[in-house]
Amino acid sequence: MPLLTKSDVGTDVHPGLKGPTDPTAGAHTHSAATMVPDQSRAERTQSYAVADFPVPHGREEDWRFTPVAELAALFADESTGNCLDWAEQLPEGVTLTSMSVQEWQATGAPRPADRAAVVAAANSGGVAVLDVPAEAELTEPVRINLTGDDQGVVHGHLLVRVGRHARATIVVGHSGTSTYSEMLTLDVADGAQVTFVSLQEWADDAIHLGQHDVVVGRDASVRHIAVTLGGHLVRLNTNASYRAPGGSFEALGVYFADAGQHLEHRLFVDHGVPHCRSNVEYKGALQGETAHTVWVGDVLIRAAAEGTDTYELNRNLILTEGARADSVPNLEIETGQIEGAGHASATGRFDDQQLFYLMARGIPEDQARRLVVRGFFASVVARIGVPEVQERLMAAIDLELEQASL
Repeated sequence: MPLLTKSDVGTDVHPGLKGPTDPTAGAHTHSAATMVPDQSRAERTQSYAVADFPVPHGREEDWRFTPVAELAALFADESTGNCLDWAEQLPEGVTLTSMSVQEWQATGAPRPADRAAVVAAANSGGVAVLDVPAEAELTEPVRINLTGDDQGVVHGHLLVRVGRHARATIVVGHSGTSTYSEMLTLDVADGAQVTFVSLQEWADDAIHLGQHDVVVGRDASVRHIAVTLGGHLVRLNTNASYRAPGGSFEALGVYFADAGQHLEHRLFVDHGVPHCRSNVEYKGALQGETAHTVWVGDVLIRAAAEGTDTYELNRNLILTEGARADSVPNLEIETGQIEGAGHASATGRFDDQQLFYLMARGIPEDQARRLVVRGFFASVVARIGVPEVQERLMAAIDLELEQASL
């Protein structure tokens, strides 16, 4: 029995290419609300200069789903001097230092790609630098917990560098309340294996905008995981690029939106070198009046990127009336010499037949709903691979469902 009820169902797999790598791939719904962007991702502005990004008005392709009227404070080119409270747990050999914004620019780090990110970078007052040494094999995760205690504007800036052939898991958590904008760079050297987890467990009034740039070295493997449960307005842009052939990038995401929440996730995977792979899977659930989620997945396969293998999937489960999920997968291909490319999205309502099936076997309604939602998230949660994150996530989902039933 299907979990989602679907309309206009179909999976986009491009002619001559192999099928999707995920057998659970859903649908890509074509409508006026999911139009093809008016320009290639390769043409969009990237710059260290604030002046290169006008203040958004909400009609731009990158901002058309976002309530920009609530973000004026994060578009203002002003330094506030505010900071979040930091608490870190660093395994032996891992260091946390700092550098100036100018030194960060000199490293050749990816440039900011929108107004909020460039303002955050320019006004952060400095860059926190987390270094995992070459050849390190960390047996415990690096943990950084960032907590806000008021709604003042904070500009955050973090550079994470992982050395050659290192193996590491890094968990960055956000909680409390703040109006927070961050620029984060994850630079992974050749042969390294990294799992990076970003947890958004904010209070109900928090605002969080972020740009996460992942640079994948030769034969390196990176998993970027976004878990977004809290906050009034959260918008994360995750961008991946490759320094040399053989790199692998996997992006996983889980989000659960309640009444009044806007949770937005945007992915851009830039395949610019040959023989690299990427796989994206995001799943979200929504409940409550005006709950709104946005997922936009852009993949660009440039002419030089022969041998690319890529797939992206987004699925959304709407639990109540009044919730809205926008899902827009985009794929640009400049060469036919690739291994495979495809994308899919599906959005559907809670399947009452499945609920009836469980209740007919003696399972109370609240438990049956919990089982259905747990089953929906199970495939992506199991792939996170960080037990403490998986347990916290499933406990948080259970709590969301319990509160909705009160």
